[in-house]
Amino acid sequence: MWYSFFKYVLLGPLLRLLGRPKVEGLHHIPETGPVIIAANHLAVIDSLYLALVLPRRVTFLAKQEYFTGTGPKGRFNRWFYTVSGQVPVDRTGGTAAADALAAATKILESGGVWAIHPEGTRSPDGRIYRGRTGALRVAIATGAPVIPVVLSGTDRVNPRGSRMWRFAKVRITFGAPRQYPRLGEPTDARAATDALMREIATRSGRHYVDHYAATFAAN
Repeated sequence: MWYSFFKYVLLGPLLRLLGRPKVEGLHHIPETGPVIIAANHLAVIDSLYLALVLPRRVTFLAKQEYFTGTGPKGRFNRWFYTVSGQVPVDRTGGTAAADALAAATKILESGGVWAIHPEGTRSPDGRIYRGRTGALRVAIATGAPVIPVVLSGTDRVNPRGSRMWRFAKVRITFGAPRQYPRLGEPTDARAATDALMREIATRSGRHYVDHYAATFAAN
């Protein structure tokens, strides 16, 4: 109930007003069955725009801190992420990555839509950065198709460092699904991830950087 309320009543109309999103390629989204949405990451509200335009309910893996915060903001985050059906994942400790992949696999095995930003963090400058291999590892293990997505304009609606949302034009393009067979010749998750991110860069017209965003920004 809350997911639909946020999408159609509370946040959705505001996001449409601010971003006037132009969407292409929605016909690539299967009506049923598991699917992985892999998108570039420009702004905090990227996930909100994906949920807004996708015809099916989408689930993200949210960091555990969103579910354990204190104070008014912490309580609001905990309530929002819980009622919207997002899945908490502990990203600390040696088993964190395995737990995250297990949670994603469970979403797909139930026939759901899992969305992820393979870059792992927002791009510091709008370019497309090297992706983490988790999405492709899950795709290979489950046989779920991967749909590459290009987001643009969300960083103008939601600029880094600003608490205010602004008017700007948002564009979201869904590419054709990519299939990674579970049987036969083994698929190299690293190589497949690199190919996926380069494709997203090409489709977006943005430069590809063969470094992780957080590492590159720190250097």
